[in-house]
Amino acid sequence: MTAQDSATRPSRIAVTTVATGTPEAADTGRTASRQHGSHRTGTLMAALGVIAFSLTFPSTAWGLEGIGPWSFVALRVVLSAVIAGSALLALRVRLPERRHWAGLAVVAAGVVVGFPLLTTLALQTSTTAHAAVVVGLLPLTTAVFSALRTGARPSRMFWVAALAGAAAVIAFTVQQSGGALTTADLYLFGALLICAAGYTEGGRLAREMPGWQVIGWALILCLPLAVAGAALALRHETFELTGHSTAGLLYAAIGSQFLGLVVWYRGMAAIGVPKASQLQLAQPLLTLVWSVFLLGEHLTIAAPLTAVAVLVCIAVTQRARG
Repeated sequence: MTAQDSATRPSRIAVTTVATGTPEAADTGRTASRQHGSHRTGTLMAALGVIAFSLTFPSTAWGLEGIGPWSFVALRVVLSAVIAGSALLALRVRLPERRHWAGLAVVAAGVVVGFPLLTTLALQTSTTAHAAVVVGLLPLTTAVFSALRTGARPSRMFWVAALAGAAAVIAFTVQQSGGALTTADLYLFGALLICAAGYTEGGRLAREMPGWQVIGWALILCLPLAVAGAALALRHETFELTGHSTAGLLYAAIGSQFLGLVVWYRGMAAIGVPKASQLQLAQPLLTLVWSVFLLGEHLTIAAPLTAVAVLVCIAVTQRARG
């Protein structure tokens, strides 16, 4: 009898183990659930960032109706930096570690100053629809910078798709400008490069500190330069606060420059730069819609077709990267 009980005991134990589960299995399930929730939140944050960014060009066009380009950029940085500084001070956030300051300088140069300035100068002579198509290369450019920054080696298909997307945008800009690149186009291509560097470095830093602190400290770095720039620019440029120019300036400073970047960097930190870039595929198409409804621009058939072609190319690059 004892021998029989001994023989059956392991099977009973096995059945009990399967039915109740082990602590390790329960921990694994909880970890998977947390990761899923984090990924979902990160995706939502990145998507909100894309929506915020898609309104940047229309708000800039509104701002330029009454404010000069240099004044507009300087004032939007000052306003954003004041908001960010107030939040950092109220929450008593400590200064970043010394090793993070170089990366924050890249974010400041690329995202806070470089991209806004170059695109604002471009929008003096370019339509928002045209600018949106050119800047539609930003996810692809960011993916390339990310690959170079991390030392990854993308596949041949990645580079073929990347070059095809670049060729589509260059062909579009040349066709729209009558056979040669304009000064506005050069501003936009420069903005692509410098913003991609800022996005890549910001996404890396957002893994080590909260995303809002990344953009907050980058804005603080630019505050002295922005104050001096605003004081100088306002002496030589038009400054008229109409309904459009005021709304454009406030949105560019608060909605795009601060809140948009806060949720964007948080999203990139949660789901990674490549996956966040996939969501950014929708940005040029959204901007085309805003340009029609908010600014009354008329689109040529080449604009949406090129935007879709770039979308396909970027989708291929993301798939090629795995």
